[in-house]
Amino acid sequence: MPSNSLLKNLQNLILSMGEKAVLFEKRESVGIITLNRSEQKNAITAQTAAELKEILNKVGWDSGIRVILLTGKGEHFCVGTETEAYSSFKTREEFINNLSVASIIGSLTQPVIAAINGNAFGQGLEIALACDLRISSKDALFAMPQIKDNEIPFDGGTQRLSRLVGRTKALEMIFQGLTLNAEEAQRIGLVNSIVPVNELMLTALKMVEDLASKGPIALRHAKEAVMKGLDMTLEQGLRLEADLYLLLHTTKDRTEGITAFREKRDPRFEGE
Repeated sequence: MPSNSLLKNLQNLILSMGEKAVLFEKRESVGIITLNRSEQKNAITAQTAAELKEILNKVGWDSGIRVILLTGKGEHFCVGTETEAYSSFKTREEFINNLSVASIIGSLTQPVIAAINGNAFGQGLEIALACDLRISSKDALFAMPQIKDNEIPFDGGTQRLSRLVGRTKALEMIFQGLTLNAEEAQRIGLVNSIVPVNELMLTALKMVEDLASKGPIALRHAKEAVMKGLDMTLEQGLRLEADLYLLLHTTKDRTEGITAFREKRDPRFEGE
């Protein structure tokens, strides 16, 4: 007779058959991406990574999407990589190539906001780090626990975490596998703000809708100036900022912004 654990695994498999691991919804100029494996705490599998890559690539080329919101379904944002995923590939190089998704998130030109509805561990935290801003529920926990399994972060965690919270804190989190609560995560700059879980999506949606109402070209140029400037000297970064500023002034949206200001009305940006 099958064990209870085996029966539960079979039931989960049956329930997940035909279901998307990642959901996508477009609300006017906002793209909403939701990790959809709540029963498995939204752990990343090869299927999840493949679906997420496909969505991200399409979203990146969609000029009608000005802002992206990334969240998880259920009580967790993403608790990391599914254990079985490690044995799904012959080599670790194949594993990294197939499972890594953070770089695609980081390469998007639109602002990407993470609504962290619950725990973000391992690769889940790495995905959140690839977003531009992070809003967290007060109950969320954060950790890079890979060292306990003789592993290290593989989806950009060592690089993005240190750039965000500083070298010393990043090393402490990675070396010790520390688990931080939301208040501590906000204190060190890991998340921008924290709200009660029942207010999270409303708060996040208000933020992305507000951003979507702004000039999309200005948003992209501002993001490019900050992100690329981090890898430049100050002189190079200042030159990039000036170039993008001048380029922005050649657009129709810039003219619309000036006209709207003079006419005392809300601007109608077209992304041109």
